[in-house]
This record gives sequence, C-alpha cells and structure tokens, in this order.
Amino acid sequence: MFKILRRLAFVTSIAAALPLLVPSFAHAQLRDFEGKVDSVNEKQIIVDNRKGDKLTFVKTEETTVEGDKKAWTDLKKNDWVAVSSKMLEKPRKAYKVVVKPAPPDAAVEE
Repeated sequence: MFKILRRLAFVTSIAAALPLLVPSFAHAQLRDFEGKVDSVNEKQIIVDNRKGDKLTFVKTEETTVEGDKKAWTDLKKNDWVAVSSKMLEKPRKAYKVVVKPAPPDAAVEE
C-alpha cells in the first residue's frame, strides 16, 4: 500500500513540476500576423494589418522568406505578408515571412 502511495506521490509531483521545467513547449506555438509592409530594413519589418495594429518584427538567423519573394532583401514597402512569430516574445522575432498577393480591397466597387 505504501509503495503505491509513494509512486502516486512521485508521479503527481513530476506532473506538477513538468510545466515549470519545460516552459518553451507551452509557448512554442507560432502566430501569424498578416498585413501590408509599412517599412523594412536589414534588421526589422513593420507590418500594418489595416485594422489599426502595427507590429514590429526583428529578423533572426532562422528567419525564412517564402511565397512570391524568396529573400529578405526582396521585401519592399506595400508587399502583403504573413509573419509567423511567438507573440509573447519581446522583441517579436520573425521566424517565417510569407509574401502573398494583396487581397482585393472590399471598399472598392467594381
């Protein structure tokens, strides 16, 4: 009986300590922020989602560029991008930048 209780207490304590020991797994999810490039330089990109939010993302060694353009140096103002980052990081780091065609403007009548 005591063996079972000791094992149960050990397993419970490990289960309780696991989130504290491995916090990166809890926050490892990437979030996409999509919008128009407001400005870009060799170190960072500022993206405006046209809903009043402008976020700055820092380029890292792991940053990849995909989609219509393949290199960070090809990014220009007014490109439409989706930036993958961990939103809780300060400063926000751009892990992946996907260049997309700009969506049609809903306010323009055809």
